[in-house]
Amino acid sequence: MIRALYTAASGMSAQELNLDTIANNLANSATTGFRQLRLEFQDMVYQNLVTPGAAESQTTVSGGLQIGLGTKSAATEVINTQGSLNETDNPLDLAIEGQGFFQVQQPNGTIAYTRSGQFQLNNEGQLVTEEGDPIIPSITIPPTATAVTVTQYGVVNATLPGQTNPSQLGQIQLATFANPGGLENMGGNYLQATLSSGDPILGNPGGPEGVGTLQQGYLENSNVDVVTEFVQMVLAQRAYESNSKVITAANEMYSQVNNMTH
Repeated sequence: MIRALYTAASGMSAQELNLDTIANNLANSATTGFRQLRLEFQDMVYQNLVTPGAAESQTTVSGGLQIGLGTKSAATEVINTQGSLNETDNPLDLAIEGQGFFQVQQPNGTIAYTRSGQFQLNNEGQLVTEEGDPIIPSITIPPTATAVTVTQYGVVNATLPGQTNPSQLGQIQLATFANPGGLENMGGNYLQATLSSGDPILGNPGGPEGVGTLQQGYLENSNVDVVTEFVQMVLAQRAYESNSKVITAANEMYSQVNNMTH
């Protein structure tokens, strides 16, 4: 019965982390470009009371006798489905339709990646994130520029004083990864590359690298399905309750043993 106590406790602990993940998803259901997380579980080691295939007298045991010792949280999987697009009419708002991430130069020199395209201009006219970090490659829009447009292929154009035809101000590049689910969340809508994600593959929007296209004047909503998260929350609550009842049952069995008289 000691096994039952620790096994059920492992299930309760795993469901606590599951609920933490669900809470984070719901809290970020309105966060631009947020990617839903899903907690994955693994069964723990098994105690072999009778090893499968072991020899017993003149026969071989076919099934064996194994007792599982519970579950554990193994990883958080990033769900990289496309979020819906929300029209803002702000010419500096950009949404990625398809695969890819914007590249951002952080103050410490490292490169971060984001799906959030809530861009604005700093005091030098550079296109920057809400945190003030410039995108890569750098795009500078003169203060006198008018009719700023960004094509679906990432070309930034604007009309400058004294010119009748728009001038090209720069080219936005996106990064893709062999395993985008291996990117590490940093907060602030930023992600960073890891050994699991692989090195970034750079390309222009709509290019042959499989990079998605850009939509000017739109933002990508979080891909969190609130209804699904509520269902998962109920399932986690019931699983936690079931494991707690196992602990109660094991405790009652212990109590009966302690109350036995000879």
